[in-house]
Amino acid sequence: MNRGDDDDFGAFRAALESAGIKRLKTNRADPGKPRTNRKAALAERRAAAEASDTTQSTSRTTDGRVEAVRPSEFLEFHVVDLPYRTHLQLKRGHIPWEAGLDLHGYTLDEARTELETFLDDAKAQRARCVIVVHGKSRSMADSGVTAYPVLKSHVNAWLREWPSVLAFCSAREHDGGTGAVYVLLKRRGEF
Repeated sequence: MNRGDDDDFGAFRAALESAGIKRLKTNRADPGKPRTNRKAALAERRAAAEASDTTQSTSRTTDGRVEAVRPSEFLEFHVVDLPYRTHLQLKRGHIPWEAGLDLHGYTLDEARTELETFLDDAKAQRARCVIVVHGKSRSMADSGVTAYPVLKSHVNAWLREWPSVLAFCSAREHDGGTGAVYVLLKRRGEF
């Protein structure tokens, strides 16, 4: 290089600096998609869950916020940016669950406490997938009417609001079918 080239590069760098352009610290590209604001996304999820529960006036459960689901209804939820392949693997039962919780016999308040404790413990142990057995309702022998599944309805609502839950869906028949859900948990730094 001759002296003229050095002057040109110096003038070019000075022009960039005066324009407020800063030199990159690394030359590695980020091929991933841009991350969304996690707090804003969580707030949006919670608002959507609450709005969907409060806008419909029929089929309410005991606390007035949770929509009742049918005993045989397939439950399904996932965050918007969850890869389709991961969601499909969860639905097919291809992600092995590492821990389980059976909520049979618990009152509604006890079930919520148990679920929260279980999810916190699973996250602390870095479990990727867990199973929660919520059961189905039993038909009332006198009337022949099937009562709505209270725990299933509430678990459906609670998991949608839980910050570390990326997705959940009803389990495969050999794991409990529509009486249980596979829950995919977020690991640190994920989504």
